[in-house]
Amino acid sequence: MRIRDWPMEERPREKLLQRGAVALSDAELLAIFLRTGMPGKSAVDMGRELLLGFGSLNHLFAAGRQEFCAIPGLGSAKYAQLQAVLEMARRALAENLRHGDAMTSPETVRDYLRLHLGSREQEVFCGVFLDNQHRVLAVEDLFHGTLNQASVYPREVVKRALAHNAAALILAHNHPSGVAEPSRADENLTGELKKALALVDIRVLDHFVVTRDRVLSFAEQGLL
Repeated sequence: MRIRDWPMEERPREKLLQRGAVALSDAELLAIFLRTGMPGKSAVDMGRELLLGFGSLNHLFAAGRQEFCAIPGLGSAKYAQLQAVLEMARRALAENLRHGDAMTSPETVRDYLRLHLGSREQEVFCGVFLDNQHRVLAVEDLFHGTLNQASVYPREVVKRALAHNAAALILAHNHPSGVAEPSRADENLTGELKKALALVDIRVLDHFVVTRDRVLSFAEQGLL
């Protein structure tokens, strides 16, 4: 049955307008994004199939263009649309970071980093540069590596922190493997960066390990 033949209160768009987006299931939200279904399938049916195929919204959002466009009913236009939505979400979260204290809104930091790094296929090491009131001055990708490691140079991190006139720094890198646990090398690197930055009176407040589904904090794990 086509969605327009459903009772008014069960149609995703009308349900959203009456009860808010929070009332919709993941499949119903995807149905609004998709707008139309396929012969024999409503947009909600397609949403359910996408969730089943990718496993979660996070994995769907992280899909590459080729993988996404290979799904019947999708294509380059839908992929471009999805990337635009994700980029708007990143920019909105970045605005929130810049107008608040990063340490009093840790979930905003986590959400931003997961959107920024979680779907990268290569390891990326980035810095969130903060002023003395922990407001965000800049977020910068500092080093790119292979699937397994990135070469990070403490001197370059110090140089970028001084260029931003930062008083503090949050470090972050992704694990494309999906395993959020920090390695011994991650712990050693964090210690080296803390020492190097302390020489110029810049504090390391945290180091996050980011995957598609999880963001792990060194500070919360007692590793900082």
